[in-house]
Amino acid sequence: MASSRPSKDTASNDAEAPDSTRPQGHFDAPETIVQPKLDFVGYLRFFWRQLTSMRTALLLLLLLALAAIPGSLVPQVSSDPNGVVQYKANNPTLAPVLESLGVFSTYSSVWFSAIYLLLFVSLIGCVIPRTKHHWDALRARPPKTPARLSRLEGFTTRETTMDAATAIASARTLLRRLGYRTEVYASASSAPDSVSAERGYLRETGNLVFHTALIGVLITVGVGGGFGYTGQRVVVEGYAFNNSLASYDSFNPGRFFSDGALEPYSIALDSFTPVYEQKNLNALGQPIDYTAAVTTTLRGQKPHKDVIKVNSPLEIGGTQVYLLGNGYAPVVTVKDPNGTVVFSQPTACLPQNANLTSICVIKLPDGLDKQLGMLGFFYPTSVAQTDGTLASNYPDLLNPILSLNMYTGDLGLDNGVGTNAYSLNTDSLTEVAGLKADTPAIRLGVGDSAQLPGGLGTIELTAIPRFVSLDVHHDPAQVWVLVFAILVVAGLVTSLFIPRRRVWVKVVTGKAGVLTLEYAGLARGDDPALAAAVEEIAERHSQQPLA
Repeated sequence: MASSRPSKDTASNDAEAPDSTRPQGHFDAPETIVQPKLDFVGYLRFFWRQLTSMRTALLLLLLLALAAIPGSLVPQVSSDPNGVVQYKANNPTLAPVLESLGVFSTYSSVWFSAIYLLLFVSLIGCVIPRTKHHWDALRARPPKTPARLSRLEGFTTRETTMDAATAIASARTLLRRLGYRTEVYASASSAPDSVSAERGYLRETGNLVFHTALIGVLITVGVGGGFGYTGQRVVVEGYAFNNSLASYDSFNPGRFFSDGALEPYSIALDSFTPVYEQKNLNALGQPIDYTAAVTTTLRGQKPHKDVIKVNSPLEIGGTQVYLLGNGYAPVVTVKDPNGTVVFSQPTACLPQNANLTSICVIKLPDGLDKQLGMLGFFYPTSVAQTDGTLASNYPDLLNPILSLNMYTGDLGLDNGVGTNAYSLNTDSLTEVAGLKADTPAIRLGVGDSAQLPGGLGTIELTAIPRFVSLDVHHDPAQVWVLVFAILVVAGLVTSLFIPRRRVWVKVVTGKAGVLTLEYAGLARGDDPALAAAVEEIAERHSQQPLA
C-alpha cells in the first residue's frame, strides 16, 4: 500500500513554497515581516494623528491643570506684585530658581503657553473629523437587523397572535414613542419582518459640545487676556482713585491693550469698617467682615454711593473692583526747625500678621538739611514684651503706637533708577535713631510729637486712617467664558448619562405557523440597563400591542 505521508524532500519543498491561502505578513508565514519606511511626510502624518487623538487631548488637558498649580501656590506678578517682592525677600535661595522657570508669571510662561496651544490644536484636530462623522451618522439609516438576535444582549422572545404586519407596525410605533429612530427591514423576498431602532446620538452630540465648548473657553480666555488688564491701587480713607494709567500702583495690561480701554471713573474711599470676633476667646480678633463704603463717579454722571466687600466686587465702567486687603496708613507730619511743614500725608503700612503689626517706610529726600529715611513699626494694640519690645495682640486701634527707626544719607531717589516705595535699603545710610544709634527709636501715639535727631526738626503722628487694596479687573470675554463653561458642563453630563444603544424586534414564523417575536439590543460602551430596557420593550409590546 502506498504511504500518504510526504517524504522529507517533499515537505521541505512545500515549506519553502509560498502558501497562497495566507496573505503576505501573516503571523505564521515563513517570511520576515518588513515594516514600511516612513518619509518626512509620513512622519508628519504620524505625529499629527498622535497629536489629534482623543487620548492626547485628555493628557494635555490634565497636563494643563497640573501646570496651573504653581500659579496658585506662588504669588503672581499679574495679580500680586507686592506678594512677589515679599516672597523673593523671604526665599532668597528658591526665588531665583522659580524666576528663571517663569513661575511668578505662570500663565504667560513659555511652557504653559506651549501646553495651551498644543491642547488647542489637538482639540480642533479631534472635533472636526468627529463632527463630520457624527453628522453622517445622524443622516444614515439604522443598521439592518442581524440574522441571529440570540447572540446579542438581552435576547428574549414572546409568542403573539398578531399577524406579522401588525406586530411590526406596533413595535415601530412603540419604539418611536420611546425616542428611537426606526427603520423597517424585510428578509429576502418576503414582507417586512423586523424593526431596527437606535437612540443615544445625543451622547456623541454632548461629547462634541463638550470639546467644542472647551475650545471656546480656550479662545475666549486668550482673547480676554489679550484685550483685558488688571491693576492694583492702595486707597486711603478720604482719598480717591482715578481709572487712569498713571493712578495705578501696579498695572498689567494684555498683549493687545490700549489706553482707550480705560473708561474714565473715580472711586473715593469714604470709610472702611472691619468686624472682628470678640465673643469667642479662642478666635479673638479674627476678621468676620470687611466693608468699604465708596463714592463712585462715572464721567457725565452724578456721584453714587456703593459698597465693596470681599466676596462682593464693585461693577463699574466695564471692570470689577475687588477688595483684596487692608491695613493702616498713619499720617506723619514732619516740620523743619522753622516749623514749616515739609511732609504730611498718610503712609500705607504693610501688615505682617493677623494682628496687623505693620511695617511702614517714609522717605524725605527734600525739605530738611539731610535726606531722611524712616523705617516704622506700627502696633494697633501695642503691649510691652518682657524684653522691652512692643507687639500687637489685637488688630483694631485700642492702643496704637508707631515706632520709628531713622536714617540719614543718600536715599537713592535722585539717580533716575526706580525704587520700591515699601522698602528702605539701609546699607549706605547712617542710623540716627534706633538700636544702633545713640538716640532710641521714636515712639508716637496719636497726637504725640517728638524732636528729630540732630536738630533736623519735629515729627508728629496726626491721625491713623485705614487703607484698602483694590484690584481692578477688566476682561471683555468673561461673559463668553461663562457661556462656554456652562456648555462644557452640559455636554459632559449629557455624554456621561445618556446611553447609546440599538434595539431590534423581529417576527419569526415557527413550523406550526405560530409567530414568535424576538427582541435584542446592542450597546456602544457600557450600558448595564440595556437588558432591562429590552425586557421592558418586550413586555410593553407583547402585552399592549398597538395597531
